[in-house]
This record gives sequence, C-alpha cells and structure tokens, in this order.
Amino acid sequence: MKGDTMKPVMLLVLAAIIGASAGGLVAAAFLTLQNTPQERIQQFYLTENDVHVSPHSLRGKMDKGATDFILVDLRSQEEYEEKHIVGAINIPAYKDKDTSAYGDVERIVNAFKSLPSGKSIIVYCYSTPCMTGRKIGKMLAEQGIYVMHLGIGWNEWRYDWTAWNHEHEWALTNATDYIRTGAQPGALNATNHTAACPINNEFGC
Repeated sequence: MKGDTMKPVMLLVLAAIIGASAGGLVAAAFLTLQNTPQERIQQFYLTENDVHVSPHSLRGKMDKGATDFILVDLRSQEEYEEKHIVGAINIPAYKDKDTSAYGDVERIVNAFKSLPSGKSIIVYCYSTPCMTGRKIGKMLAEQGIYVMHLGIGWNEWRYDWTAWNHEHEWALTNATDYIRTGAQPGALNATNHTAACPINNEFGC
C-alpha cells in the first residue's frame, strides 16, 4: 500500500521538475530571440542617444542663448570656483580635489530634486573617461531622477578645444569665452558664432 501511495507523489515531483525545466528552456529561447546582435546594437545606440550630449551641439545652443537645459558641474566647489564651463551650476560630488563625496546621497539627490523642472539636466565631471558622472547618474536614476551626460569633461572643454569643434570654427571661437570663474554660473552672450548643429530640441551633432 505504501508503494502505491508513493507513486503519485513521485509522478507529481517528476512532472514539476520537467515543467520547470521546460519553462526555463522556453524562457531562455525567448530571451535569445529577443537578444540578437542587431537588437543589441539598436539598444546600444538608443541608449547612447538618450544619455550622451554632444559638446559641439551644446556649445551651439549656448551661442544661440538656449535656456532649455541645466548644466551641472560635479567637481568640488573649490575646482568649480577656480574655473567652470559658463552657465554651469555646481552640485559637488567631491569634498575637495582628492576626496569623493559619493556617500552624500541625500544631499546630492535633494540638490537635483530642487532644480527647475521641464529642462534637460546635463552633468559633467573631470574628463571623458571619468566615472563620476556615471556614478552620480546611476545614483539619481535609482531615485527616479534622470540626467544626461556631456560627452567630454572639463579637461577636454578647457584644454582640447580644437579636438571636438569643427576645424573651420577654430578661428571663430575661443575656449576662454566659454569659461567663468567664481561661485556664480555666469552667462554667455548669444553671439551666433556658427550654425553648429542646427537641429531643434536635440543635443546630437
């Protein structure tokens, strides 16, 4: 009798194992079908275009006096006040030049929450490979705040001007015109130096 009772139990266990395995195989197959090289490439470029901001088109928007974005310098207050990109505000992710402040989550998140709504928020840090903007961007995304990332950092903006501006613009523009000192963002007069990236409501170039 005992053996007869065990048979249905074993069958149920076996059926559960087979069902789970089959379900896993179906799910894996489905994910594989949804994750082709072409789809990964498409997703990569969708993400790139959503996150990265061309410095050249940003400079073009500055020239035209655009006000539909907020530029945020993540370097320390000391470095910001020494020199920063014109128009940028400072929300420091560094306590000083050598000490990060990534642990100050509440302060950083609240500072971004207090920014005016309805504008694109663009962050920048030290250089193109700098991880500060990426780490702060992740921190903010976890709090439901989504920021864009300038394609270069302060070092490239200040010291590598010709690398990301078009060659015919080199004589028309000067990095020092787009830099300010002190605690205030400063403003750039709309000069229309060039027709850089004449695309409405886009940061692509």
